[in-house]
Amino acid sequence: MNRQGLTFVFVLLVLITSGSASPSPLAPRKSPEFTIHETSGQTTLLSSLAGKVVVMEFLFIKSEHCLRVAKTLNKLHSELGPRGFQPVGITFDPPNGNTGAQFVSYMVDYFKLTYPVGYSAKADVDKYLGRTGNEILNIPQVVVIDRAGVIRAVSGGAGGDPKLEDEDSLRSLINGLLKEGKRPGSRKKPLH
Repeated sequence: MNRQGLTFVFVLLVLITSGSASPSPLAPRKSPEFTIHETSGQTTLLSSLAGKVVVMEFLFIKSEHCLRVAKTLNKLHSELGPRGFQPVGITFDPPNGNTGAQFVSYMVDYFKLTYPVGYSAKADVDKYLGRTGNEILNIPQVVVIDRAGVIRAVSGGAGGDPKLEDEDSLRSLINGLLKEGKRPGSRKKPLH
C-alpha cells in the first residue's frame, strides 16, 4: 500500500475510534433534576418519581402532533399506571409565540388527561434537554426515564428516536422497563 493509502486508512481509523470513544448525548445517562409546575400551584421534582418508569412529553398546546402523543400517553397511563408507569406533560412557549400556562387546565380537561401536565419556561426545557439556541426545536420531545432515574430514550432533535411517538413502540419500551423490576428503597410520591 502506498503512503497516501496508509494515510487514508490511519485517518479513517482515527475517525472511527474517536466517534465510538466519545459517548453520545442521547446515550443512557442520569436524568437531570427538573421542576414540574402544576396548574394547582404545586411543584413536583422529577426526582420524587424515582422508582417509576417516567415518560415526559415536552409539548406545545397548539400542536396537533403533540396532542396526539398526549392522548397516547393517557391511554398508556390507564393500562400501565398500576404497574408503575407515570407520564408527565410539560407545556412551554414556542420560540415565536406565547400559549401561556392558562391553557394547560383547559387542555387537561378537554382531553380528560389522567396524568399531571405542568408548565415550564422554554429556557428550563432547553437546559433539561441540553438544547442549544442554534438547534432546531422538534416537538414533541419525549424523554423515557427508567425506575433508577436514567434517561433510556429520547425523541425529537438530532439522533432522537421518532418511534417513541408511536403507541405500540412506546408501549413495548415501557413494558420492558417495567419488567426490569423496582429499585429497592425507591420513594413513591403521588402526583396531583
